[in-house]
Amino acid sequence: MADEALFHELALTLLPGIGPQLTRQLMSYGGAAKTVLTMPPGKLRRIPGVGDATIKILTGPERENAFRRAESGLKKAEKDGVEILFYTSKRYPSRLKLIPDAPAILYYQGTADLNAPKTIALVGTRKATEYGREQTERIIHGLLPHRPLVVSGLAYGIDIMAHRAALQEGLETVGVMATGLDIIYPPTHRKTAEKMREQGGLITEFAFGTQPDRYNFPARNRIIAGLCDGTVVVEAAIKGGALITAELALSYNRDVLAVPGNLSSPASEGCNALIKSNKAALYAEPKDLEQLLNWDEALHQSDKFKPAPSYSADDFTADEFAIITVLAAAPGREAQIDDLAWKAQLPIHAVASLLLALEFRGVVRALPGKKFLLI
Repeated sequence: MADEALFHELALTLLPGIGPQLTRQLMSYGGAAKTVLTMPPGKLRRIPGVGDATIKILTGPERENAFRRAESGLKKAEKDGVEILFYTSKRYPSRLKLIPDAPAILYYQGTADLNAPKTIALVGTRKATEYGREQTERIIHGLLPHRPLVVSGLAYGIDIMAHRAALQEGLETVGVMATGLDIIYPPTHRKTAEKMREQGGLITEFAFGTQPDRYNFPARNRIIAGLCDGTVVVEAAIKGGALITAELALSYNRDVLAVPGNLSSPASEGCNALIKSNKAALYAEPKDLEQLLNWDEALHQSDKFKPAPSYSADDFTADEFAIITVLAAAPGREAQIDDLAWKAQLPIHAVASLLLALEFRGVVRALPGKKFLLI
């Protein structure tokens, strides 16, 4: 098999009841997916959070079924030009890796850099008005000087308007799907999705063949929020997916903006409520977004989510580069060792050893309070 490690990583994520957080827990003890999937019950039982039900899944018939599905999934991915990204991969989106409930695996098809220097999400109601369309197009046009990656959910209304406006303006745009990559939903957006594969991309955490089940959409929203520097809500009812995305973005310490609307319009109730409660900054013109996100070329010429250009992934081990990536994204390029261990998804004893090695190489410097600075 071309990539045995990816085969086992994919199989691990295809097991029922093994979610992203449990996957990380298992990996932190096993070190590799193959080790986890071949670990005897006695060793599995020593892992916190692993009980008899989980052991049965990891060692029983479900494991063999996951192996079959993983083999089939890898073949289809190769045939369709789909990239499968486990959370330990260097190509896994750096911003997304920083959120606590990040997907363990992603299926990606497209041309866009998921670690683009600037990314922005535009979301809103499925029942968008003409005002919503006008504001969406106006926002996208105002973003042109920054050439950001535009992210949304491929849904009816504001989402598809944002994708189409980005395509029209020549910006790359990525659609986060609540289905497998082989199932475009809604089907009426297939032509737009095909264009996005050539000028952006499509991404999902769901395996091939996954249908648009209701509970997939809230899960999808966390990926939209986690992929981006900030989220702009254009139109939203008082309840709905757009407000869920905004709340998730806030929980990830990402900035949220909202376009105000007519007080008598149900389509703007959610936006007005976000602004009134100080959960979102008011978006009236491009500089509102630029100031909030610090998108100032004179002050921020480098990508805050990537290590300094002098650091190349080729010069470090995967774990060392994970530490560098987390530090590069931290405020002031410094963080405590506990925070580094959590965000890099590595055991704290391993992080301590890695930091010592990086300190000897002059890459990091120890600070008081168990903090470390990326030099």
